Amino acid sequence: MTGVSLAGVGVITGWGRGLEAWPDDATVAAGDRAVVTVATPRLDGERFRRATRECLLGVAAVQATLDDAGLGRGAIAGTRTALLYVTAAAYGPSNRAFIEAGEPGRAGALHFPYTAPSAVPAEVTIEYGLRGPYVTLVGGAAVTLEALAWAARLMAEDACERALVLAVETFAECADLFARDRRLLGRPLTEAAACALVVPGDRRIELVAAGGVSDLTARAQRRVGETLACGPLFALALARATGDDPWTATGQWRGRTAALAEA
Repeated sequence: MTGVSLAGVGVITGWGRGLEAWPDDATVAAGDRAVVTVATPRLDGERFRRATRECLLGVAAVQATLDDAGLGRGAIAGTRTALLYVTAAAYGPSNRAFIEAGEPGRAGALHFPYTAPSAVPAEVTIEYGLRGPYVTLVGGAAVTLEALAWAARLMAEDACERALVLAVETFAECADLFARDRRLLGRPLTEAAACALVVPGDRRIELVAAGGVSDLTARAQRRVGETLACGPLFALALARATGDDPWTATGQWRGRTAALAEA
């Protein structure tokens, strides 16, 4: 497999933008809050006037990634950038609004709720001029690790020269539903968006056998909280900041634990 590198990782959470906003212990910092909500980014342009929170967060996370990498938008525009989008919960608000509205056209920004998972990558591709391959994956942290491995494979097969792996998770609109699964999910639930820019490099990343939660992942989750699909990207952001080399990130989803290792 062709070697890869992480050119940048952008992170936005209910704690703020960037790693410096993370508390030392998310559980303590959250207090009695079950959900730590993220501030909705304010983006210029008529197109964003009716965009969902998830779309705005996705666009903002990609910009945070470019800022972290020290790149302009032109560096990712065109046909040679792939986009892999992962979410487990960020289509919930639109689906719930549609059901509770009782009729089409009164459910907010989206007329057809089943298109919600595609809305985020669509807005990102329009905003940044992406015309390369893209895929939407619905699932939690284990699926994000698969998306990162898939990004490396796309580069190895020359399907792209670089790849954005983006995850967005929102919880506030469906907080009561998540409360029913409080035994299955960590606390607090922290709304978040994160994105990694994968480029050619001299390291390999591959899915490996999972031997439990890695130290890197545990450290990131302790500081951020439960973020479902965003979790592995926060682990990578922490590895970049602390110099963990090589790193191993793990992720769990529906009883399955996956691990991705850098070598």
